[in-house]
Amino acid sequence: MPPDAQNAIARAMLDMAGIGTPGDSNHDHLADVLAGLEEIVRGDIATPEEVEAAFRRFEA
Repeated sequence: MPPDAQNAIARAMLDMAGIGTPGDSNHDHLADVLAGLEEIVRGDIATPEEVEAAFRRFEA
């Protein structure tokens, strides 16, 4: 994926998460977002059961 496309996706994700404007974000975080997107492209994603287990850890 071209760098410009990666940046556009990362900015959209930050906006949806309400983290702030792209100018407010740290470039160190961009690398993590892009790494996550690469995992998705590879199909390396959590199963529904893994997601549910992760959320259960936050229940009181």
